[in-house]
Amino acid sequence: MSQTRPAERSRTYADHARPWWQRVLLTPEMAIIALLAIVVLVASLTVRNFATPITLTFLLLDVATLLLIALPMTMVMITGDIDLSVGSMVGLSSVVIGMMVQAGQPMGLAATTAVGVGILGGLVNGLLITRLQLPALAVTIGSMALYRGIAVGLLGTTAVTAFPEEWTTLARANIPGTPIPLVMIVFAVALAAFVVLLHFTTFGRGTYAIGRSRDAALFNGVAVDRTRIILFVLSGAIAALAGVYYTLRFGSARGDNAMGLELQVIAAVVLGGVSVFGGRGALHGVVAGVLLIGVLSSALRLAGVTSDVINIITGVLLVLSVISGSILTWARSVRARPSSATPAQA
Repeated sequence: MSQTRPAERSRTYADHARPWWQRVLLTPEMAIIALLAIVVLVASLTVRNFATPITLTFLLLDVATLLLIALPMTMVMITGDIDLSVGSMVGLSSVVIGMMVQAGQPMGLAATTAVGVGILGGLVNGLLITRLQLPALAVTIGSMALYRGIAVGLLGTTAVTAFPEEWTTLARANIPGTPIPLVMIVFAVALAAFVVLLHFTTFGRGTYAIGRSRDAALFNGVAVDRTRIILFVLSGAIAALAGVYYTLRFGSARGDNAMGLELQVIAAVVLGGVSVFGGRGALHGVVAGVLLIGVLSSALRLAGVTSDVINIITGVLLVLSVISGSILTWARSVRARPSSATPAQA
């Protein structure tokens, strides 16, 4: 007897009914990477002094803070939550460092304490959201105001600038023989850790499951509340660590440091393909989204464009990314309808 192979159309899982190259290349993340490559090419050919080592150095220094904070923010948003307190946590950690250094404490202890404050702040957010069942948006708006108010209240309108020169120099230094800042090593280590955590562990799979349906994730054994608390703790800790770098790079601790940074981070994460409704996203797209915003800002500044116009262009990109994601989802659902209705062939 001869056996017949099932026809290709008999598959019912839409994503795996497509060839592998379509599943890899035809994604929002790859679209952002392609757009980034196009923008870099165009800027290199048209903007004077863009394709220079010094421009690359300052570009990476500028986006380092965003890159770090975007890593945990990606996972938080994949669960369907959001953390609007990260910018205020950067400012609060900056004030903690400034006050401790001003009091004669060693820089290492000050930085460690600042990260500890970030962990505590993230824990407070997570507990309020999970234990009291409050919306993450409402809680983090409140903690954003709270942490910023504490930062400004502790230091007032003054700025601490007397930091050890070896630390500030280290924050601005490059990898020897390259135009790449040393802080990129810290980011590379953090990126590797978050890639493994999100894409190669059961914790990461649980994160996606929570974003798709919290009830379904709970019934499938995912520790929903614990996962969300851990993610908010990670968000607070990384934001505080970014605050350490931010303070040392600019050599100034102020209560209003990183004002509005949270909006830039969220814009970059959404631009990188993370759904605002949760359940989808990938870190390579987010990194490309942050770099795209940084490259656009750098190229437009070199071309003499004002900051207001740069903000408008970034906002248009963000809106288009949200719209395109919805259109892509609709197109996939329409395309899947005829195939699902076709009977399987024997």
